[in-house]
Amino acid sequence: MNKAVSATIDRFVPAPDVRLVHEILVYAPAALVFDVAEHFALDSIPLVRAMFWLRAKLLGARFEREPMQKGLVEALLGLGWARLAYTSGRELVMGSVTQPWLGEVNFRAIADGSFAAFSEPGLVKIAWTLETEPLGPALTRFRTETRVLATDQNARTKFLAYWRKFRIGIVTIRWLIAPALKKEAERRYKSENLARPSAETK
Repeated sequence: MNKAVSATIDRFVPAPDVRLVHEILVYAPAALVFDVAEHFALDSIPLVRAMFWLRAKLLGARFEREPMQKGLVEALLGLGWARLAYTSGRELVMGSVTQPWLGEVNFRAIADGSFAAFSEPGLVKIAWTLETEPLGPALTRFRTETRVLATDQNARTKFLAYWRKFRIGIVTIRWLIAPALKKEAERRYKSENLARPSAETK
């Protein structure tokens, strides 16, 4: 992966307690792949919604989440996430602070200039990316990275206990999203090419 791209998240969480990276090759242009990622609907994957329901049951929380009518980024901005860095068509870094071990999770946006130094106790800072690296006119490496850092040892202990319990589900959700996004981007690219008139038909 282009180091100039993948290093951006280092500005916000340089030494995480937990780090997840997923990447996949997509046979579509980078700008199109990025657009699909930004507007991807999590509820288009039934198993993802089922996992959110299971998490709520295990933590004794209510599960009243309505199906997402908005794309991924717009929906998360509404939940309390913030854009930390953005390069149109290439990269997005989102961030928030929260207490994921609670049943009812609340996210709080922190401005990009304050995120790295934020140290209010009892919380974890989460940053994640959407990244596209063009490998050709219609070949893209799509990458997403998530980093989590606790603001103190008490929060770290609580988070790591939560992580041990729910890690499989969290990782599975990310593994489900990548091929679904690939399928949609390649479908759109093929559809747009078929709809484009050839030189002979002009």
